[in-house]
Amino acid sequence: MTATQGTFPGIRAVLFDLDGTLIDSAPDLGAAADKMRLDRGMSSLPQASYRPMAGAGARGMIGVAFGMAPDHADFASMREEFFQNYERRMTQSTYVFEGVTEMIAHLEAQNLLWGVVTNKSARFTDPLTQSMPLFASAKAVVSGDTTPHSKPHPEPLFEAARRLAIHPSQCMYVGDDERDIVAGLAAGMVTVAATYGYLGEKADPNLWGAHSIINSPKSLLELLVKA
Repeated sequence: MTATQGTFPGIRAVLFDLDGTLIDSAPDLGAAADKMRLDRGMSSLPQASYRPMAGAGARGMIGVAFGMAPDHADFASMREEFFQNYERRMTQSTYVFEGVTEMIAHLEAQNLLWGVVTNKSARFTDPLTQSMPLFASAKAVVSGDTTPHSKPHPEPLFEAARRLAIHPSQCMYVGDDERDIVAGLAAGMVTVAATYGYLGEKADPNLWGAHSIINSPKSLLELLVKA
């Protein structure tokens, strides 16, 4: 089912994952975890160590910084410390990926709706998106705790479609993680895997079953045919 390029008529809205798809938040995520190391008298790790796991959030960052898995007895307290560090600096070094602003402008020019569906909790999603001009025109922002389920469950994507008042089959979902594609397929949406984000070392988007794969935001525009 996977294709590297193609056209998808009938799409009325494009939904995006947030981290690794629209914005590069790896520098702030990594710094929040690295501060935990420094606060414990440990040496700093290079940003390159954190970046491949940025898409996994606290689980990924704490795993890199301390080799700690979620089943560790101290994980919950370490996660909250990480969250507090991240909350204090989450817009300090985060930026919009090159080409994203132009991509969104093009979607709007074509009268296509757009929105965000992320597993990031609203605690972070709301202040982050509200602080960045890019998101002023987003018609739906669904966080990981907006519904009782998070991706790879399709419910967050269904919620976004409801907010846009369109059928899920009229939506395209773009993300940089396999769970994004799993959720999109389960929701009956056209799915696009973005490879310019935080692909882990073992990730192979060709195996995810996405309808298409893009290596830049600009490539997305080639997939859209206005209904």
